[in-house]
Amino acid sequence: MHALRRWWHDTAGGLPATFWYLWAGLLINRAGAFAMLFLSLYLTDVRGASEGLAGTVVGAYGAGGAAGVLLGGVLADRWGRRATLLAAHLTTVGLMVTLAFTRPLLLIAVLSALIGVVHSMPSPAFVAAIVDVVPAERRSRAFNLQFWAFNLGMAVASLLAGVLAEASFTALFLVDAGATLTAAAVIAWKVPETLRLTRPAAGPPPATAPRSIRTRRPGLHTALTDRTFLVFVGLTFVLAVLTMQTSTIMPLAMRADGLGPSSYGLVVALGGALIVVGQLFVPRLIDRHRKDVVLAASTALLALGFGALAIADELAIYLGAAVVWTVGSMLAAPPNAQINADLAPPQLRARYQSVFYLTFPAAAFVAPTLGGVSLQHLGDRHWLIVGGLGLLAALGHLLAGPPRERHVAALRRVVDPEPTTPADRVPTG
Repeated sequence: MHALRRWWHDTAGGLPATFWYLWAGLLINRAGAFAMLFLSLYLTDVRGASEGLAGTVVGAYGAGGAAGVLLGGVLADRWGRRATLLAAHLTTVGLMVTLAFTRPLLLIAVLSALIGVVHSMPSPAFVAAIVDVVPAERRSRAFNLQFWAFNLGMAVASLLAGVLAEASFTALFLVDAGATLTAAAVIAWKVPETLRLTRPAAGPPPATAPRSIRTRRPGLHTALTDRTFLVFVGLTFVLAVLTMQTSTIMPLAMRADGLGPSSYGLVVALGGALIVVGQLFVPRLIDRHRKDVVLAASTALLALGFGALAIADELAIYLGAAVVWTVGSMLAAPPNAQINADLAPPQLRARYQSVFYLTFPAAAFVAPTLGGVSLQHLGDRHWLIVGGLGLLAALGHLLAGPPRERHVAALRRVVDPEPTTPADRVPTG
């Protein structure tokens, strides 16, 4: 029993109540966000669209997502985290209900793009609010729980979506809207505005302060010109490109090896199950190690896992490789989010988050575009290139880590990133 209590404390202890309400809202949101997973099938099977047109509409959803990330970051720093979350969730409800009863394909495309915008807007606000209320020494476990909730919600969404899609696509959209409304209700009821808890240090910053603090008119451009931050974003982009191989290029490789959709589904399900079962044990593994070392090790595992596909010709090898790269993803999630939070000036937290989150739609474009050509012309050597790219990124983390830590230390000396409301800091777990 003592060991169980110790594990719980190391995994989820000492986190404020506001974090748990944010976590609950995220879990409900992800568990109910399943309608767009079946958008292409809805368009072709119900609305009679061609595969090409369906792909264009789904692409419009993705393009809207890229715009929504940036918009959400700007609004969360200007309006506030809570206001942005509520606006995005409530707008999603209205758009999803409208989409459920819309027939013209052009209007469906427009609605899909708008839903892409509002679906992506909450991401920077969620993370910025977590950083606002969670003390720096506890953020690793908070981000670990956030990653776990996201994947658990997606697993639940995938199961529910299949059942609802077979019954009624209209019900699929309406239940999605209901889940989003429930998440909005939790946020409106229990999550206070956290932006006001952030305050910069008094007086002008010294000349030795990082440029992100000395900028007279800080804004989105500050994040886009912060070299230390952009190096980290670039390394995260490589990690995202590696991760995207599972949903873009790996299915093609498995088909070439004579493995069908059921085999691919088993590999993906194994990764999801490992995250749901094992992610809560990650904090005790990584808390005593430097973040750059953890990221280097996790990226190397991803590289080795995907590189092993160069010799994969049967399901067992794919499953073994999936275990390796999934462990890498699990280890990478908490320090990745924590470093991103550490590099952001308090008044620009959400903007920095929005630039960081752009790496994922960018990777979703680059991975299939270049990966498809690479697989076609290079065959299994494609996986050696992917593995080599991952190992270079692992080395990059080791080289970038020490100067990044000095940058973070300089940033902390000239700002006060802690909340000004002590009551919100009282741990409940």
